[in-house]
Amino acid sequence: MGAHETIAAMLEPAGITLNGSNPWDIRVIDDRFYARVFAEGTLGLGESYMDGWWECDQIDEMIARGLRADAAKRLPINANLIFLLASSWLTNRQNKSKAWQVADVHYDLGNDLFEATFDSRVTGSCGYWSGNPPAKNLDESQDAKLDLICRKIGVKKGQSVFDIGCGWGAFMGFAAEKYGAEVHGVTVSKEQVAYIKKRYANLPVHPELKDYRDATGTYDHVVSMGMFEHVGPKNYRTYFKTAHRLLKDDGLFLLHTIGSPYSTNSIDPWLDKYIFPNGVLPSLAQVGSAIEWLFVVEDLHNFGADYDKTLVAWNDKFESNWQALKGRYDERFRRMWRYYLLACAGGFRARAIQLWQFVLSKKGIPGGYMTVR
Repeated sequence: MGAHETIAAMLEPAGITLNGSNPWDIRVIDDRFYARVFAEGTLGLGESYMDGWWECDQIDEMIARGLRADAAKRLPINANLIFLLASSWLTNRQNKSKAWQVADVHYDLGNDLFEATFDSRVTGSCGYWSGNPPAKNLDESQDAKLDLICRKIGVKKGQSVFDIGCGWGAFMGFAAEKYGAEVHGVTVSKEQVAYIKKRYANLPVHPELKDYRDATGTYDHVVSMGMFEHVGPKNYRTYFKTAHRLLKDDGLFLLHTIGSPYSTNSIDPWLDKYIFPNGVLPSLAQVGSAIEWLFVVEDLHNFGADYDKTLVAWNDKFESNWQALKGRYDERFRRMWRYYLLACAGGFRARAIQLWQFVLSKKGIPGGYMTVR
């Protein structure tokens, strides 16, 4: 069976037809697509889309269907995947020297890009659409998420909070504005630090360009949103020891992270190359092992389905702002960014990946933790 027939057979159980009429079907523009995907798997699929070799009206639904049907498992193991798996096992791809790579590839691309994609606070993690009342738009979903975090850890006026991987300061600004907290944080992105210092100059918000392992001080609470995916299994224990050291004995630590239903040491090769170099999604087993003798799990909340909505909303906003961006970013970048957002949306829609919020304490809350939703 040739590459064309193999890929057609691979997609058939997912209800995806090559050159079919459904919006989730793949329309092949360049016949080199077949050999490339056969030889390179998901990396070839993503790169061939960036190069304009195929189109699809609903990439998110195509990916969701493919994941639910385990379509990619029908392709042979390729050299790119073998190299990624081997390097993940044999080296620490998230050590201090390599931890800065994700800023170079992703977070320092340009604040204009992220402002054109994310909500008005530039919150680079999942919104909370399923609260009570449900959020009606992107800004509402992110404010609801930030407020949920503050309520889960019980932030009070005058308290100090540390944000591990503070992004563009959305939580820092929200907690300072709405709850009267003083917030410190670290990030490996110089663009994020510059953005925070300019936007929140009049608030008690203090970002530092620093690896999380070098953070100092003790705080009433610690939070971390969308950063743990960059830590890597070889460093999970160090990460939680750092959070434990930063947290006062009676404080709470909220960890907000994308999660995997199985333990692994790497992410999809296309995402690793183009979006999140050295990224890894943790499993519950890996988190559980890493927090032993350090933390008590007070609460675990899964709202991964909300990330599907968030990513679709991000893509809609990005496409609506493209005319203002295209002077700085070319068409191949546009296709890369679209593929990233919609492919990830498909992953959450298929429930192949999750979004977890853990509330952790050092020694357990006397009398028990009151669950917040």
